[in-house]
Amino acid sequence: MEIGFRGDIIIENKRIIEPKLVEALADIHYKRVLTYLKLTNIKPGMLINFNVPLIKNGIHRIVNKL
Repeated sequence: MEIGFRGDIIIENKRIIEPKLVEALADIHYKRVLTYLKLTNIKPGMLINFNVPLIKNGIHRIVNKL
């Protein structure tokens, strides 16, 4: 990808993982993952916020055109 693309974790060109450590996820975080998915033609992605007491509450699945 071009220099502007900075996906944190891409697994076997099949899934994008975007880890965060923030107080609360904002709309821009979701939109950024969706943009990465569109640029790479990858369908599923995950946005994970590690700043939560229970990690399952910090995992958000985002899909592109499913």
